[in-house]
Amino acid sequence: MKKKWINKKSATVALALALTIPALTPAAAAESKHLSIDSVQFNGMDTPKTIDQMVDTYTTASVSVKYSDGRTKTFPLSYKRLFKSEDKIATNKGELIAAGTPIDVNGNPIIDKSVPGNKHFVSDAPDSNSFLKSINGNLYMVTHYEYDTFDAAGKSAYGLVPASMSLTKFSQNEKTGELKPEKVTKIDFSDVNGLWIPCNGSVSPWNTHLGSEEYEPDARTFETDASSSARTWTESFANLYFGDKAKANPYFYGYIPEIEVKGDGTTKVQKHYSTGRFSHELMKVMPDERTAFFGDDGSYTTMFMYVADKKRDLSAGTLYAAKFHQTGKENGGSGNLEWIKLGHATDNEVKKIIDSGITFSDIFETSDAPKDGFKAIKQYSYGKTEYLKVKPGMEKAAAFLESRRYAAMLGATSEFNKMEGVTLNEKDKKVYVAIADSSKGMEQDTKGQDPADDIQLPKRSSGVTYQLDLSGNHRDLNGDKIDSDYVAGAMSGLITGEDLPKPDGYGNTANTDKVASGDNLSYSEDMRTLFIGEDSSQHTNNFVWAYNIDTKKLSRILSVPAGSESTGLLSTGDRNGFSYLMSNFQHPGDELETKNITAVDKEALEKEISEKIGIAQTGGIGYISGLPSFTKLPSPYQFKDVPKGHWAYPYVSDLQLSNIAYGETEQSYAPAHHVTRAQFASLLTRTLNLTAKSAVPFKDVTNKQTANEIAAAYEAGIVKGKSSDRFEPTAPITRQEMAQMVMNAYEVKTGNKIPHTSSTSFTDNGHITKSFVSAVQAASELHFVDGYKDGSFLPKDIVTRAQAAKVVDLLLNSK
Repeated sequence: MKKKWINKKSATVALALALTIPALTPAAAAESKHLSIDSVQFNGMDTPKTIDQMVDTYTTASVSVKYSDGRTKTFPLSYKRLFKSEDKIATNKGELIAAGTPIDVNGNPIIDKSVPGNKHFVSDAPDSNSFLKSINGNLYMVTHYEYDTFDAAGKSAYGLVPASMSLTKFSQNEKTGELKPEKVTKIDFSDVNGLWIPCNGSVSPWNTHLGSEEYEPDARTFETDASSSARTWTESFANLYFGDKAKANPYFYGYIPEIEVKGDGTTKVQKHYSTGRFSHELMKVMPDERTAFFGDDGSYTTMFMYVADKKRDLSAGTLYAAKFHQTGKENGGSGNLEWIKLGHATDNEVKKIIDSGITFSDIFETSDAPKDGFKAIKQYSYGKTEYLKVKPGMEKAAAFLESRRYAAMLGATSEFNKMEGVTLNEKDKKVYVAIADSSKGMEQDTKGQDPADDIQLPKRSSGVTYQLDLSGNHRDLNGDKIDSDYVAGAMSGLITGEDLPKPDGYGNTANTDKVASGDNLSYSEDMRTLFIGEDSSQHTNNFVWAYNIDTKKLSRILSVPAGSESTGLLSTGDRNGFSYLMSNFQHPGDELETKNITAVDKEALEKEISEKIGIAQTGGIGYISGLPSFTKLPSPYQFKDVPKGHWAYPYVSDLQLSNIAYGETEQSYAPAHHVTRAQFASLLTRTLNLTAKSAVPFKDVTNKQTANEIAAAYEAGIVKGKSSDRFEPTAPITRQEMAQMVMNAYEVKTGNKIPHTSSTSFTDNGHITKSFVSAVQAASELHFVDGYKDGSFLPKDIVTRAQAAKVVDLLLNSK
């Protein structure tokens, strides 16, 4: 490391624990002002190029944080796997079952009878993750299991099997924030007739989970066509859930379930019938804790808004539907929104109607052709033009059991396509909505076949993410004031995909440098970043993206296995001082057979997914780690003896930002002081976030914090004692000892073994102790250490605090 490595013989030896324990007293530390974060910018990753990458869930992205003192630190991101839906970790009636196993009305695992052997159904489609704020000091997550793609015989099971949710209780590493499932249980939906296709979800402002029931069974065809999917799916559901297909009722499903986790870890489930019945992707509640917007997934769907009567109470409210008035076609299109009141109801009122046994024909009169008094509409659940009239006195039933039909009859727009995720930017009063595929009803009806043509946009199969502008003082179509300050008045394209004219070598039919079919959305107020998870058949590997609202920079930050959908996206904000970005994948390998892939061996790719994960057999639950904390911030940089012009400033500054190295005093780092064996071991322990499992074995290490850090380094194989019971913690560390320790730490961090060698490239190779030669050479090749101008290494010179900072910082940022 050139001249700066020369040992200063006159330097005073540092206090034994100066690097290990901050010199500030707790009182002084409390008085210190912390930094704030000025901006956050994600640095994206490349698309997967090899089969191994295409099968993996991984990230090589990073995030750069600019602090209020002008310094910038880059945090590498990583993906942490929690469990797979097939893992037998859920405790149910004293038995361990797969996390994704659905249970029936009696709480028993549902058996897949397509093959002999009493095998349980297991969902391959984990979706929403609501990572709740601490409840009685505990951390919980609610996870959806949306559906089962195939049964054990390999036949489609979509829509035929009751769905489920699980509750995970986490343990959290106090030092690193790493999460581990401590207990997983299945959530009981027996009080609300079970759970139908739960897609995405959200955390309410009052810390409950708001789920969803997507693709509601069509009550008209259920009643009139015994062979329809509405009938066969609902009867299969009832048979598996209740043990009686006669209990099948389409009006049981298509609502928002709210799950409250109580202080003792038990759950309370409530379905909110007053929020309307349609293809609920999710419900997102606004800061007033009353107003909410929804995704309505499918083709020919509607934008809905709900205003609750009371804060934090979704059991009663008013439901509205949007009329879209187009103003432009550029950048995905734009328009103004006018709101139509459908009605007011309580959950109890709507449930009473359902429990009366009401049917579609009780609510509507129908005609097979245009007829006076009948309204022509087209909406998702029926799929073609129908002519309807509401029967007298059935307006409330129509509004809350057939919300999309009734909205279209009153003039609302029912032409949206694949309306998926919804999230909120509170500061700017924006709601973001993902349209995964802006085609079909959103295209201009050039043939004049649809009953309405409010939306007339160019086809974009890769979709558009829109922003909705929120404000108060709105009136509905009838001129009545809407009691909310969070009404969406305008809608415009924010992020657009780009369809390709032909597939690339990886089978992608949309530009991989742009979002294709955005689905899951989550927004971080702290990071000013919109996160987008894809559900696109146009990208062979789907991605998670980060879009900075201020800089407009779009960065790819995660890739999930080929054929998978990226699901469960949630930016949590602070959880005990740590930030997380939850992210799952579902149905790996699905539809790969339809892809024209030439860049890699397609058969080998499918085989690798089948062997490593299983095609459409399981899904993965996890999170992106490495995000900066917005509550555990470092102190400002005040080391006057390592100013910005000092050669060690970049390294000392980076370690101080990372809370790895401290000063000897508040304003003195003492860069020329020597480093002890204990201090260097502690630096490595903090760098790798190691935790000791056992007590330190060395009698001469007595300080509690130092003992824990040396014990962790010892258990990891990074350090050794001078004897079986002595570490010599206060002895200065030599350059060759430092090289050995840092390379041991490098092996622990990367899993890469350093090669054995009998010599180095240094001129004083003969002075290096034989047992340190391989480490010195490896450290030199990785540029952790350098020699002097004369080619020597000086292996037994003592290391200074500045030198140690450089080596440790290089290790910290190595890959």
